Amino acid sequence: MTSGRPAAAPSTPLILGIGLTATAGIGLGMVAYGRSVAAQRFRLRHHEIEVLPAGSPPLRILHVSDIHYVPGQRHKARWLRSLAETDPDLVVNTGDNLAYPESVPEVLEALEPLRRFPGVFVPGSNDYYIARRRNPLAYLWRPSRLAADPPQLPWRSFFAHLTDSGWSDLTNRSLQMTVGGRPVQLSGVDDPHIGRDRFAGWPADAAQGDALRIGVAHAPMGRVLSQFSDTGADLVLAGHTHGGQVCLPGEVALTTNCDLPRRQAKGVSTVTAGDGRSVALHVSAGVGTVVRAPFRLNCPPEACVIDLVPARAGNALLHL
Repeated sequence: MTSGRPAAAPSTPLILGIGLTATAGIGLGMVAYGRSVAAQRFRLRHHEIEVLPAGSPPLRILHVSDIHYVPGQRHKARWLRSLAETDPDLVVNTGDNLAYPESVPEVLEALEPLRRFPGVFVPGSNDYYIARRRNPLAYLWRPSRLAADPPQLPWRSFFAHLTDSGWSDLTNRSLQMTVGGRPVQLSGVDDPHIGRDRFAGWPADAAQGDALRIGVAHAPMGRVLSQFSDTGADLVLAGHTHGGQVCLPGEVALTTNCDLPRRQAKGVSTVTAGDGRSVALHVSAGVGTVVRAPFRLNCPPEACVIDLVPARAGNALLHL
């Protein structure tokens, strides 16, 4: 028998508690997915950029960045090794390879097949220092900062292994080399995100002529992009942003962790030089994650094959 009176409505605190519990459950589920699934779905992206003179043979660059290797990440290591199948003319590594001192031998092993190709590299802060503990999502509202007196990584021995295998260190340096049968001038800077960049210009002992000019940096800070583009760069390569790492659906970045506009958080875009030229910019979304926030959402980890080709009349500079 019923009393005929309606059941009491749930109290506001109860409803709020249920809502918060459900929201927390969804959030934890997304974090778990971003860590165990999304952060392991490596992809190889392809771009074509028209920057070579007419009649030039194509030139293939493999751009690898932000590995942030944690010891034991064997799936990541196997995927990195497989990138040698792209058969690049040049490998460009834009830094943040390490996470812990113990990462060095496994990273070198993972990169070993790629070190058989001509290559260049610049450092990121996480090649020098172990990332500090902080709110893992704090980078969404302000750029990350270097801690006072951070513990160092064994960067000197790591860089020495890379150069011993034939890769060139572009840390605040420039050089000219022959890549794919054509002269290429490269200029690199140390990590602008922590203020170590010193632009070295372009090789002074070689006439530019038909040489392709490529600028290389870890963080695509505005001042560095201007230095490269205003002095004649044809292409600039950078990493650091992780493509936003945690993105809205459609891979819409919430942050670049620097002063680069969010619409340029990853992929190919352009920057405007002082003389009005459009200079191609490629920003890699990176292979790894922030060590203290090891998950991705709507932003798969990646490496990129960039095929440089001659300009075709009436066509755009970039082909995605």
